[in-house]
Amino acid sequence: MKFLKKFFKWFAIILVSIIILMYIFDVDYLLRAVRTIYFRGYTTAFLDDYTHFPNREIKNGVAQPWNLSKDYNQVPSTETLDKTHKELQTVAFLIIKNDSIVHESYFDGYTKDSKSNSFSMAKSVVTMALGKAIMEGKIKSLDQKVADFFPELKGAFAKEVTVGDLSSMASGLNWDEKYYSPFSIVTRAYFDDNLKKVILGLEINEKPGQSFKYLSGATQLLAMCIEKATGEYLSDYVSKHFWQPLGAENNALWQLDHEPDGIEKAYCCIASNARDFARLGKLYLNNGNWKGTQILDSTFVQKCITPRFTESPEYGYGFWMHTINNKKLFYLRGHLGQFVIVIPEDNLIIVRLGHIKGIQTETDPHSNDLYTYVEESYKMLADRKQTAHE
Repeated sequence: MKFLKKFFKWFAIILVSIIILMYIFDVDYLLRAVRTIYFRGYTTAFLDDYTHFPNREIKNGVAQPWNLSKDYNQVPSTETLDKTHKELQTVAFLIIKNDSIVHESYFDGYTKDSKSNSFSMAKSVVTMALGKAIMEGKIKSLDQKVADFFPELKGAFAKEVTVGDLSSMASGLNWDEKYYSPFSIVTRAYFDDNLKKVILGLEINEKPGQSFKYLSGATQLLAMCIEKATGEYLSDYVSKHFWQPLGAENNALWQLDHEPDGIEKAYCCIASNARDFARLGKLYLNNGNWKGTQILDSTFVQKCITPRFTESPEYGYGFWMHTINNKKLFYLRGHLGQFVIVIPEDNLIIVRLGHIKGIQTETDPHSNDLYTYVEESYKMLADRKQTAHE
């Protein structure tokens, strides 16, 4: 008994000492990381982690449900697609052709209304908000300097970086994109309760606008500029100009660094569902027009889905691009294999949400599961045509 008392006494002393040291060395954000992620058996952010953070609602308005095709869910998924869903733990998969849902599958207890983390698909939403702010004249153009909004920005090139540089991932920001290290700036940003301080503590130490370098901190800084320019929380701005006009069927949630007046973790972390995420793809498929209303300038939309740098054809402004089997496509993507894939020439949208992303190599900026989702969807559509002719 004495031994146990002694053990717990020293255990408590050591634990308290560790916590004190965390605060002294300014890594107390790790306490939140341990509580929300590591103690639950995860090594990185996960699909439902939004329930463990404060959130701000992205409110929906009058719902505009998707049409279901006449042969809705009558064509089964391919063997390869089924295998991929199982291996990568897909929770939602949608194929939308000509504005109607052709195929829809849910797994692991998820339904059409289930929320899950968007991760970096949110970066595309931030760029959409940038386009709207430019359209409204609240931001002058893609060439407006970030220092106009944050003159305290640090670094040798702080006065040069533009909002366009942030959107196109050419910021020059000193940021290390390591998702699995507890001591990386990505981890700090995810768990720190003063995200604005974290971002403004970084420096623009490389010349911006020169080349593509994917950095989540650039999107966060861009969102801070938009918030300052519009005078609105990002969630409210997105709700008013996108979520409501696009007829989202459900409210969404955007994670905050703290409540009640915190800022959105804008480089990630919109919790929504496959059907409502698909609307973002449809807006861009239609060049910014939604049922006769020009929500975004069509020139801006095309700018987003055109490579800024010839040596990095995979990225434009907030959106990824590729060509698969001679089909040009653009897409939103997230950390664990979240995709909204748009193939304009076939009026096709493919959405995939899940727990695990496919393999991505240094020689290909696109993960291998992207090819599977596109190729197998086309096989299903071909089977659909054949069935219709029989």
